[in-house]
Amino acid sequence: MIRTVIVDDDFMAVSVHRQFTERVPGFEIVGTANTGASALALVAEQRPDLVLLDVYLPDLNGVEVLRRLRATPGLEVDVIAITSAKDVDILRGAMHLGVAHYLVKPFTFEIFRERLETYAVARQRLQHMAEADQRSVDRVYGTLRSAGTDSLPKNISAPTLALVVQVLREAADGISAGDVASSAEISPGVARRYLRYLSDAGTVDYRLRYGAAGRPEHLYRWIGPSGDAARHRAVPRSGGAS
Repeated sequence: MIRTVIVDDDFMAVSVHRQFTERVPGFEIVGTANTGASALALVAEQRPDLVLLDVYLPDLNGVEVLRRLRATPGLEVDVIAITSAKDVDILRGAMHLGVAHYLVKPFTFEIFRERLETYAVARQRLQHMAEADQRSVDRVYGTLRSAGTDSLPKNISAPTLALVVQVLREAADGISAGDVASSAEISPGVARRYLRYLSDAGTVDYRLRYGAAGRPEHLYRWIGPSGDAARHRAVPRSGGAS
């Protein structure tokens, strides 16, 4: 479980963010705070994994809270800034101090969930990374940069989509659904669902390849958002992707 602290001077916002967080699997709330000083004390006591931090607090600016957290020896905590502040200088300060994500109020539960899910996936990949080679690092940052879920179907998750896209980008000569599943650490059925979604969106091209046993399989290749869907090699949809 990802132990989480919520910091916001608005008691209603704390309640909403708590409810949102409790709806996302893998996260648990270990405390809440309404001021910068109480937030610093709570983090020092609980040592959470993640802080959902509002910028506008009655005593300390949220960026100052973040700066003090970063200056605390031995304290390793991730921060997602949640705020109504749209000041570019505040955004720049939060980014310089290493926030994992930045949410601007008001936002929907879907956007909130996407931020937490992408953070959780990136955190997991980082924990299991044996060596910080370029490919592994790109996948972690690619996950955090995944797009919002406003326009995604219910069965398509932004974190998983980001992983599939990253795998496709790395396979310049094309890759099978099975290899996508293996590289992204998802099931073959899930891989085919995401490949079908990307194909329908016109960002993935595919062609048939016949293996040693004569069985055909699809090889998928990333062509990007500007790719023309007409470039797809026509194959019967009824047979399903393999």
